[in-house]
Amino acid sequence: MKRKLKSKFIIIICLLSLYSLQAQVFPNYAEREMFGIKDSTIFAQLLSLSSEGALDANEYKVGPGDLLFISISGIDEKNFSVNIDPEGFLYIPRIGVLDLRNKTLAEAKNIIRQRLLKSFKDVDIHISLNSYRKIKVSLIGNIKSPSTYVLSSSSRLLDLFVISSGLTTTSDIRNILITSKDGSSKKFDLLRFLRLGDYSQNPYLNDGDIVRIDKVEKTISLFGQIKFIGNYEFKEGETFDEILQIARGLSFKARKDSIEIIRFTEDGKSQYSLFYSYEQIQKEKIKIQNRDFIIVREIPDYFDVQYVQLNGEIKYPGVYKIKKDETTLSQIINEAGGFKEKASLKDAILYRTTADSTYDPELERLRLIPRADMTDDEYDYLKARSRQKRGRVVVDFEKLFDQKDYSEDVVLKIGDIISIPEKKEYISIIGQVVNPGNISYKSGLTIEDYVNIAGGFSWRAKENDVRVIRANTGEWVEADEVAELKPGDTIWVPEDPPGPKFWEVFTTSLQVLGQVAAIVAATVAVIVATR
Repeated sequence: MKRKLKSKFIIIICLLSLYSLQAQVFPNYAEREMFGIKDSTIFAQLLSLSSEGALDANEYKVGPGDLLFISISGIDEKNFSVNIDPEGFLYIPRIGVLDLRNKTLAEAKNIIRQRLLKSFKDVDIHISLNSYRKIKVSLIGNIKSPSTYVLSSSSRLLDLFVISSGLTTTSDIRNILITSKDGSSKKFDLLRFLRLGDYSQNPYLNDGDIVRIDKVEKTISLFGQIKFIGNYEFKEGETFDEILQIARGLSFKARKDSIEIIRFTEDGKSQYSLFYSYEQIQKEKIKIQNRDFIIVREIPDYFDVQYVQLNGEIKYPGVYKIKKDETTLSQIINEAGGFKEKASLKDAILYRTTADSTYDPELERLRLIPRADMTDDEYDYLKARSRQKRGRVVVDFEKLFDQKDYSEDVVLKIGDIISIPEKKEYISIIGQVVNPGNISYKSGLTIEDYVNIAGGFSWRAKENDVRVIRANTGEWVEADEVAELKPGDTIWVPEDPPGPKFWEVFTTSLQVLGQVAAIVAATVAVIVATR
């Protein structure tokens, strides 16, 4: 009883966990997939982004192990290469000790220059960083493998992610907390650097820094005519305009007069909508909230290109502009110069790419059932639906263009494809004949005639089960039901499957005989025992 209760408790906990995972929304923008990839071009791209080459003297902090080069040029030239000691001080021979703790490279240069000018007059002073020190930085929190890494002191935040083992699907890179040795902390938005190139959000790392990655709990979602839609981490205090900047703004088809925010009430149980113009968003600095849904809709019929495509035996095939709900099939064929001499109007097709793609549950069900388990009606339905050409518009090109029956003249729609194949002046013969292939069509020839032209039946042909596949419909017809063959038809001669191999028959016979012998022996034994 206790075991059953324990099992039920575990099942309930698992179901609750699954429900919470489904309810939680996680960020899904493309940049998140870049981290942790070590053997691709993406890795090289990240590496080039992370360290820009030239050092920013106003941002880089000098420290123990940095080697400085000092050149004093005057009547005599003096050069020094000196290291900052482990306590952060710099000793220059015959000049003295300078305190460079927590100083940027620009501040350190100024301190050294001022001190040298007290001892030297009318000289040129050049100071540069000759080589970097090594630093240790810890990456902890919601990542694949928390660890401490040894980096060059010129490394920025992104460098740390490039060499690390990578993020998880729930890592928050828009609220990264960096804590320094002195206990001070600051948050950084790495996505802002990746999208906007904001180097203030990709800072230099310092020795002893602890980089903490939190787990995503709060998100916002962007939909519609925004360049980079998706789910993003929520940042406290971020404005509507700032998140649109991160998403690289609106697309050219965006409707800017009524941008919608769907927001939860304070109790989190219901939602309401707020509408703003893009101008308001930029001026009023409206703050976003956790689980906001930002929707930017499309301007209707704006830059809506209307075109169709003509392929095959047309004088001037290609893409043609149409007028919505006006241009007809005959008009576009005339505009394209008409048909070529070998065009087959009988086989011409108008295909509609915007055709109904309604899911057919019955068709999907029948596809999973073996033929033996189907009724005849089910099998006929499966064949009919499988042969149906999705998107084909029923048009009789011969009636329209040869007989001028304009009841067949359909109005074209955007994306329509008009395909005019070449006339098939042949009959195809496949299957078990000596020379399968295409044979020139001649009126009056029968199936038997074409089989003879192809060299006759091969030795495994099922001669009494020959079928014809009609060119225009794809329908299979028994040979004795075909009154006349037409150009493009296919004659199919099925294969008579081979009988069982001798060895299989022999071994099966032995097994049967063995079983019979065993039964006879058992029967004899019983009779003897009963006497």
